[in-house]
Amino acid sequence: MNDKQQMQAALGTQDEHVLQMSDISKTYGVNRALDEVSFDLRPGEVHVLFGENGAGKSTLIKVLTGNVRPDAGTLTINGQSCGFLTLRGAKAAGISAVFQEFQLAPSLSVVDNLFLGREKTRRGILARAEMQDQARQVLAELGFAIDLEATVGTLTRAQRQMVEICKALLLHASILILDEPTASLNDHEADALLDVVRKLRHRGVGIIYVSHRMREIHEIADRVTVLRSGRYIGTLPRAGLQEAKLVEMMTGRPIAALYPEIRQDPRAMRIRISNLSTVNGAVKDASLTLRAGEIVGIAGLMGSGKSEIGQALFGLLPIRSGQIEMDGTLIKPRNPSAMLARHLCYFPPDRNVGGLAVSRPVLENGSMTGLSLNMFSRFGFLRRRNERSEVMKAMKAVRLRPLDLTLPVGSLSGGNMQKVLLARGLVRNTEVFVFDEPTVGIDVGAKAEIYDLLKSLVEKGAAVLMISSDLQEVLRLSNRVYVVTEGRTVAELCGDQKTEDNVLKGFFGHAPKIRKEGVA
Repeated sequence: MNDKQQMQAALGTQDEHVLQMSDISKTYGVNRALDEVSFDLRPGEVHVLFGENGAGKSTLIKVLTGNVRPDAGTLTINGQSCGFLTLRGAKAAGISAVFQEFQLAPSLSVVDNLFLGREKTRRGILARAEMQDQARQVLAELGFAIDLEATVGTLTRAQRQMVEICKALLLHASILILDEPTASLNDHEADALLDVVRKLRHRGVGIIYVSHRMREIHEIADRVTVLRSGRYIGTLPRAGLQEAKLVEMMTGRPIAALYPEIRQDPRAMRIRISNLSTVNGAVKDASLTLRAGEIVGIAGLMGSGKSEIGQALFGLLPIRSGQIEMDGTLIKPRNPSAMLARHLCYFPPDRNVGGLAVSRPVLENGSMTGLSLNMFSRFGFLRRRNERSEVMKAMKAVRLRPLDLTLPVGSLSGGNMQKVLLARGLVRNTEVFVFDEPTVGIDVGAKAEIYDLLKSLVEKGAAVLMISSDLQEVLRLSNRVYVVTEGRTVAELCGDQKTEDNVLKGFFGHAPKIRKEGVA
């Protein structure tokens, strides 16, 4: 069965489609971004678009939103052939997209953003009351509670995302594209957004949902279409959704190949944390150890205090009590600069907010943690040749694509943005790496490359502390795992005790009775 026959079999017999894209192709120079890709959407359906970075997802969405004109193919909306769309034509056809980087004016109010460029007037006077009434109605239907007069720049990321969705509905969108909508949200915010998606589906809106989070896909997907290297691989209905199958379709390799075999050889003690508590109360009496040549995982639910342990170790959170030893010497992490000087680097979970300057080029983002080093500057002058050489070396090590140091970081995919963040630790002589959610919001292929990087670091003798909400990631990559609940390390799991069941028991106050080498 060829690709087209596979797709027809997956579509079933239902003829009603709000969107049909057939044999879409797009080439950039010698790079074939899309190779006769077909995709369709039904009213009131959540159709997940799934694939690695570079699979063609973004290009397909740009074709649909009028940002890119394809070389070949056909586009049909509500049964009508419409040629290829412009930006204005896409909006007129009822197509709206909510991207990871929001299209909002931060200095304007919510209501001003909702009607920006299409303000309602009466006899030349702004009809603000009418705009507010319409906005309140849509917000109420979706269950949003947002102050219409609040300045957008003061809203949380989740609230800004809701504003974008509300804006799309005020444009009477029948096709809504959500691009990694939960990538920077916590669990509670993500659950609220999924509820909104269900409401929109019930209203008959067709939703194209781009995500790599398996839990979300299982919860809301009606169908999943997989792209790989610009080609259509297959479409699976809800009943056929299996993580192993999706990963294999996406990468061309079985899921077992995702996690590398890491030769862990714990040697000298690098970090010992004893009875640590932070001033803000997020960490309470936490203890752990970390040795050179091993990955130690920290697992915990959202709000458990797991991230705050890493932040306190890096000098980002003031410490109330307890001790931290590094290489046998008591230390007091006062600020990140002091810890960088001790060859310890922390990598935050939100690359957009706490990690990267997205408007600046890759070169500047890669070197910013090393500007105080002699190899980067001397007598107050930047040594540009050295800067470029060292940053290029680090970006090659993390397999950045495209390997262009002049590109603004914000123009890269999520996986490649994460690689830029991780590369910062490689431009310094970093020996202790603290990774906080190192693979959040990135695709499986980028995960595999980051796992290979961790393997390389550990096998060269680095000490890695990995804080992660992905249980499989923690269990498969770590030599030991600490379970954190309510700011406390309640268990240390080693060997055959390192199981998902024991981690979950720890989450809910039933930690297994085991030997605790690192816990005081």
